[in-house]
Amino acid sequence: MPGKLPVYKARVKRDADGALKASYKKKPEGAAKTGGAAKTAKTAKEERVNPLFLWEEEPAARRAAARRTNAARLKPDDSKEKKPAKPAAKTAAKAQPKASKPEARKEPAKAAAEKKPAQKKVSPAKSVYKSEDGRAKRKTAPAGKREMDKKQETARRTGRIRPAEEAGREKQRRDRRSLRNEKKKKAMFRDRKLAVSRSPGFAVTVIALLTAAFEALGMLLAASGTPGVLDTRALTILCAIVPLGLATSVLLPRFLPVEPLLMSLTNFLCGLGVVILYTVSPERGARQAAFYAVGLVLMLIISGIVSRIRRWKGLTVLSMLLGIGALVLPLAFGEWQGGAKNWVTLPLLGSFQPSELVKLSIVLTLAYYFSAHRTVLQMMPAILFAGACLVLLMLQRDLGTALIYYLTTLVLFYAACGNVPLTVLGLGGGAGAAVMGYRMFAHVKVRVAMWRNPWSDPLDKGYQIIQALLAIGSGGLFGVGLGQGTPDMIPAYHNDFIFAVICEQMGLVFGFLTIAVYLLIIMRGVTIISRTRRSFDMLLGCGVLAMLAIQTFMIVGGVVKMIPLTGVTMPFLSYGGSSLLSCLAMMGILHGVSARVQEDLEDDVFGA
Repeated sequence: MPGKLPVYKARVKRDADGALKASYKKKPEGAAKTGGAAKTAKTAKEERVNPLFLWEEEPAARRAAARRTNAARLKPDDSKEKKPAKPAAKTAAKAQPKASKPEARKEPAKAAAEKKPAQKKVSPAKSVYKSEDGRAKRKTAPAGKREMDKKQETARRTGRIRPAEEAGREKQRRDRRSLRNEKKKKAMFRDRKLAVSRSPGFAVTVIALLTAAFEALGMLLAASGTPGVLDTRALTILCAIVPLGLATSVLLPRFLPVEPLLMSLTNFLCGLGVVILYTVSPERGARQAAFYAVGLVLMLIISGIVSRIRRWKGLTVLSMLLGIGALVLPLAFGEWQGGAKNWVTLPLLGSFQPSELVKLSIVLTLAYYFSAHRTVLQMMPAILFAGACLVLLMLQRDLGTALIYYLTTLVLFYAACGNVPLTVLGLGGGAGAAVMGYRMFAHVKVRVAMWRNPWSDPLDKGYQIIQALLAIGSGGLFGVGLGQGTPDMIPAYHNDFIFAVICEQMGLVFGFLTIAVYLLIIMRGVTIISRTRRSFDMLLGCGVLAMLAIQTFMIVGGVVKMIPLTGVTMPFLSYGGSSLLSCLAMMGILHGVSARVQEDLEDDVFGA
């Protein structure tokens, strides 16, 4: 419409809240010709022109005229608030006749406002919160919180929830939420405490009680073995080893870095050795009980050292020097026993076997150098040390201990680098060394011959192995009884052939249970080293387990004629201070590794 301007009629009304509302209506063309000069002031206030409809394509003059017209028409509204205040008398006079009708119209609006309070419009990305001073403030809320705000506002508008009732429900929700959080925290703390707990469990307590009952019954039978005579020494040993075993198995793990299950199994084997030896030879049994008490102290000391020391280089070098020096002693001051010169007698210490104590040095040296260096050249110090020990043992003709050293070195080498070709080559070299030892040493030929056919010389060379087999067979499944039988018919019943004595007195079933205890120790040790985070700790524990497992297999296999006799002792059971002390010291190493694993676990659970 290029020639004409549309004219709109504006009407102003009040809504329910009392606010002014304008509506626009297009006037007919005839009404637009009435002109603006004759219009009254009231008509000029009611008529409004919407500026959005004025911008048609028309000449510039018309657009300017339209702008001036609209500015003149809109001027009264813009200046309404700027007018000077009228006298109070005129205002009261004008407001007096109009008071009744607006108030009558406002009464329903006020009632509606009281029933349904006006709500501010909230954008979907914002939520309204009340600050501490009561003022409303806006802040960005999470999506879940915004949805909850929408639901709450909808419930308020519909009248389903009143403000006081809503506050009560919100308090109940907060209480339930806090209660759930407290329960979760308590359960989490309980799980963490159980995960890092060192207290003995039900199985450990049962093993400790069974061990104490067996030791008490065995020593009581030994004390009343002679009719009419009570052995007070047996009662003294009973009063010493039973509380010692219970304390170290149940109470000690709560205060010191000791693994409860390993401790209880070790106490069972040591207590079994003391009881069996005392029933056959009270003097040896009493001395074994003293070695057992000293060995427990040594085990705790080594466990504390392993769990606290972090730098091992100086201690490793010192142990290498002491180990070489200890193996040189039998060559200079040793005594020949069983075809080997491996025993030393000192004025204050008595007779002992240095090769048993050098086991600790071998394990520590191999673990340190194999963990710090991964190539063969870098491992050479440990390999050379192990080779020097093997040469000294060959000079002493202690081939059983040399075999234990050699196999332990191969196990740790494979565990450190995983080099299969070199490990197989090492096994081949060990087989060649065994063949060479068979040809060089006469007592090795005798042992192999008696292993193949002990009945070829039943009264001399094969006498011991034949008596051991007869003792195992005569015991049957459940044995002839504790302290019964003829175990003294076996010449070496107290060290190499103590397993045959156990099978004769307690039966084959108890013998298998004894082997199962060794297997449990090995399995528990494997569980401990599998949780370590340092290669040194892993190799240290692996060396101890390899040495104990190899030695146990060699002696049990030799007694039951599975392999030729090697002349080594049975760990924890055989008589001898050097053997028992070395075995308990190696268990101390394993306890120390377990303590370091426990420290890492506590750091993970509770934070460093």
